[in-house]
Amino acid sequence: MKQTSSAGRMLKGAVLLSLAAIVTKLLGTLQKIPLQNIGGDGVFGIYNTVYPFYTLLLTLATAGFPTAVSRFVAEREAAGNRAGSAEVLRLSAVVMLALGCAGGLGMYFGAPLLADWIGNQHLVPALRCTAPALFFVPVSAALRGYFQGLQDMLPTAVSQVIEQAIRVGVMIVLLLSFTAAGSSDSTVASGAMIGSAAGGLAGLVVMLLYWQRHRRRTEVISWGKSGSGWKGSRQEDTQSKPIAEGERHGEGEPRIRLLKKLLAYAIPICLAALAVPLISLVDTFTLPRLLKQGGWDELGSMVQVGIYNRGIPLVQLVTMLAASLSVLFIPALAEFKYRGDRESIESHSRLALRWFWLIGLAASAGLAALAEPINIMLYKDTAGTAAMQWIALTAAPSTMLTLTAALLQGLGTVRAPALYLAGAAVLKIVLNLLLVPQLGITGAAIAGVAAYSLAAALSLALLVKTTALRLRLADAVLKPALLIGALALAVLALRWLADAAGLGPSRTTAAAESLLGVFVGAAVFAAGVLRLRLMTGPEIEALPKIGPKLARLLRRLRLLPEQE
Repeated sequence: MKQTSSAGRMLKGAVLLSLAAIVTKLLGTLQKIPLQNIGGDGVFGIYNTVYPFYTLLLTLATAGFPTAVSRFVAEREAAGNRAGSAEVLRLSAVVMLALGCAGGLGMYFGAPLLADWIGNQHLVPALRCTAPALFFVPVSAALRGYFQGLQDMLPTAVSQVIEQAIRVGVMIVLLLSFTAAGSSDSTVASGAMIGSAAGGLAGLVVMLLYWQRHRRRTEVISWGKSGSGWKGSRQEDTQSKPIAEGERHGEGEPRIRLLKKLLAYAIPICLAALAVPLISLVDTFTLPRLLKQGGWDELGSMVQVGIYNRGIPLVQLVTMLAASLSVLFIPALAEFKYRGDRESIESHSRLALRWFWLIGLAASAGLAALAEPINIMLYKDTAGTAAMQWIALTAAPSTMLTLTAALLQGLGTVRAPALYLAGAAVLKIVLNLLLVPQLGITGAAIAGVAAYSLAAALSLALLVKTTALRLRLADAVLKPALLIGALALAVLALRWLADAAGLGPSRTTAAAESLLGVFVGAAVFAAGVLRLRLMTGPEIEALPKIGPKLARLLRRLRLLPEQE
């Protein structure tokens, strides 16, 4: 009964965290559209140049510790050692606060030097306004890890959503205020970055409120020290039965030994997480300087960086969807591996690869074909449409990379995809150096397609080797090519009809053309998948969690036969 209750709590916690992740990522992605619309491409460029560097420092300060804290807290709670759990939280909070303060101070005082390395002094105010966030977020991460160790995911979910909502809200308010006051692009961009600090502070306040309520409810731990242990104040805790020797996991453990254990567990996770913002960081350090070599001045290069980043939020929406769906396969594969069921591992991996490959290809083709009207709809003009078309082509490899990394994680392989991303970042540097001076932001977009394709191909090769998976050429290449060709032709035909009708290039007509194009593309895609038998009824039903409901819906719409 206790195991069932624990499993139920874990499932509810996973759902909460997944929903919170979706909401925060959606807010974080969509906020870039009003950022560009209000501030312009110059502000958009400065923001997107500074933000990856902030993300890198934040990852260094927080990536591995919440996971490490949750693990060590869970161990001590299982052994009945609540004082040990608090010691883990206290030690990790101190370490993470120190790391955050070091990063924040380094960013603030080192902003002129960083801007010089990047090659643009307009970045200095934005870099300095980002620094305060590093004082708040690390401590929030430690508290989140503590509650996750208690299998209480609500504080993490609530604080993440509030942090992101406050960040976006403050950003938009300051954008409107500074723009109305006629401030320079660097000042407006710094106002946008203040939102990160405001959101970080809001997230910390939420976590501290949850911590205070937790302390009042349990009344076990006092933050003051008493000898070598922690003060306990709950009467029944002092009168409880003595716990056998060895049951209190980590009791009396020296802090230096605990710190070494925390670092040994957190650092590899942190290093793996660093690979995620690495490719964005390549553009941060190379694109402004290389654009200046192509003839742009400092402000003009920031405008070009802003135009370059127009297509990235659209691809991020696709990869966000892929990341949200891919987590469904991780526990299933972990269970199959534990049981030694290689046949199920192979069938589920093949099914997942087929789904995500088709979705990624469809997203790439659709976004590329609709790049011009989408550009007008979201950003008011057609600047950078060619770059946006190339960026759209990263949707397919990014989706495959997201999926293969999740499948490998379910099979116990975590570090390899991160190493592949590091290799892809090196390729991005080389291609940026070769292509950006001649082709500008279009060259950077082409380099991105090559980099993500390399990482996805390496990750896929490892998955095939790990699972002994056999892929059929017709299902992997020929039929998808036919399907995507039909989708692209349908969307382009719609665009030709819109041009032939003489509709003007207004945002309203561009929005109608874009949305109708998405509908037509989706209809052709769904019909083609079923017509070419790229996905059968039993295969759809085999999808974890959502498969049976989706199959019933398709049969109700008569898109699937009743029996196959």
